[in-house]
Amino acid sequence: MKKAAIIGGTGYGAIELIRLLQSHKEIQLTKIISQSQAGEDLSSTYPHLSGIITKKMESLDLEELEKEIDILFLATPAGVAKNIIPSFQDTSIQCIDLSGDFRLTGEEYSEWYGKEPAPAEFSEKAVFGLSDIFTEDIKTASIISNPGCFPTAALSALIPLIDGGKIQTEGIRIDAKTGISGAGKGLSEKTHFSTTNENVIPYKIGQHQHIPEIERYASKFAEKDLKVSFTTHLIPMTRGLMCTIYADIKNQETTASILNYLEEYYQEKSFVRILPEGIFPTTKGVSGSNFCDIGAYVDSRTNSIVVVSAIDNLVKGAAGQAIQNANIMNGWDETMGLEFIPVFP
Repeated sequence: MKKAAIIGGTGYGAIELIRLLQSHKEIQLTKIISQSQAGEDLSSTYPHLSGIITKKMESLDLEELEKEIDILFLATPAGVAKNIIPSFQDTSIQCIDLSGDFRLTGEEYSEWYGKEPAPAEFSEKAVFGLSDIFTEDIKTASIISNPGCFPTAALSALIPLIDGGKIQTEGIRIDAKTGISGAGKGLSEKTHFSTTNENVIPYKIGQHQHIPEIERYASKFAEKDLKVSFTTHLIPMTRGLMCTIYADIKNQETTASILNYLEEYYQEKSFVRILPEGIFPTTKGVSGSNFCDIGAYVDSRTNSIVVVSAIDNLVKGAAGQAIQNANIMNGWDETMGLEFIPVFP
């Protein structure tokens, strides 16, 4: 078995990694690192792990990590991973970053994240880990930039349609909604119960850091600089994420022809489910799982298409996709450790 460590051990992404890795046949979680809570039991923060995770959290020791692990998951806030990953450049350790430190480069990263970017040699070396699209690149990668939750849902629906010339690349609009866990563990007025309960809150209009990430990787398939309109909303549920995407159809298409095309595009991908005509994704339909569900409707009256994609923001949008990437990097079955049926009701 390969030995793994998680840095940032008390965030929601890390806790989901711990849950999923518990059933993985080839990865043994040996270290959970938290600078702020080193020496404490993880169960003191998360009692649901009592009797399951007995290791104490540790402080970061780069030399010790280099000697003892094979895979490093970084579930840290933005600005941390870019200072850690370069320390492993001369090792065989596989680094999978769940933050945004390697999704953008140079001035673009500084503009959207308000921090100094990662050294160019590392940001250029990192492979964007959208597992079901960039599979071949991931196989030989040593640094994975795990996609953001919104880009995972949006790009999984958009890229096939752009790649196949099915939609116009001008005027794409994405209406996105996420549960409260998407805002992370930190407390804020926006995530306070009395604010979020029975409320829908638009946020970061025109300023969301996932905008350039969506545009960057969609542009690769458009083969030109592509811009999207992207609006995010916080909704009163714990987990789940949905993107409703609007675009103009390029040629004569029907709902059936688009769904058939998407089925063929993803025919070898276990975690992307194309729903039958007339049925659309729900957040409950993917909760607790690594699935991305996609549905579509072609409106011949307006010559446009509506595409809906749904994921669990903590699984497919974070920890699950990170493990899927680890599986691909190591030549294991992509589904290993991830064969969870969605939790319903």
